[in-house]
Amino acid sequence: MKKLFLYTFLAITSIITLIPFIWMISASFMPDGKASVYPPVFFPTEFLLDQYVHLLTRLSVARSFLNSIILSTMVTFFSLFFNSMAGYAFAKYRFAGKSKLFNLLLVNMIVPSQVTMLPLFLMLKSVGLINTYFAILVTGLANIFGIFLIRQHCMAIPDSLIEAAKMDGATDFQVYRKIILPLAVPVLVTLGIITFLGTWNDFLWPLIALTDDSMYTLPVALSSLMLEHTKDPELMMAGSVITIIPVIIVFLVLQRYYIKGIMMGSVKE
Repeated sequence: MKKLFLYTFLAITSIITLIPFIWMISASFMPDGKASVYPPVFFPTEFLLDQYVHLLTRLSVARSFLNSIILSTMVTFFSLFFNSMAGYAFAKYRFAGKSKLFNLLLVNMIVPSQVTMLPLFLMLKSVGLINTYFAILVTGLANIFGIFLIRQHCMAIPDSLIEAAKMDGATDFQVYRKIILPLAVPVLVTLGIITFLGTWNDFLWPLIALTDDSMYTLPVALSSLMLEHTKDPELMMAGSVITIIPVIIVFLVLQRYYIKGIMMGSVKE
């Protein structure tokens, strides 16, 4: 009976959670005006692609979609590279002030990102990076959470494995590339998914750093469309569906590694 009640509760909760998502997809295929009628229509009588065609051909959403894909991929790649090196260094290297520096980084995790946006904007403006893709890329090169996650994983790797590799003549970078990275695949995939989703869904910083319409990322472009097409909910639902497609694909493809990385326990010093 306990399992029956549990599964029933989970099923009901899942259905309630999925209803808005299903309606969003359904409304994106409705003709103009059908999503606002009363009583509401959950499924259209005919599925049309007019909203998607309008978005991708007339409203330049395809360009914003491509901008988001390129930026999210680049930020994810460089973030994994720098975070993994920093996390490995904090876990296995010995240098003066390591603990104090790492604790200082952890303290900065409680500082809201919105607080640092103004000084960050002024710094990038002083070097001429505002309204360039470098303004988005530079801010995502490394983050404290990524360094912490990689460090905790690397601490579980035996020191004897690294020492044996060095005795065989491996350089520090070879140890990092041939031993650390292969062993850290699950946590790297987890961090990669988190970084990709965070960059893909980021709205505030691209809105501040980018001023040219042709350089907008997808969330910023859709926000601009909402101001111009407030009476077109079907168009907005189509834009929302386009936004979540890459997210769903990335998660489904890497789901196994993501769950494995999340389930990994932390290591105490």
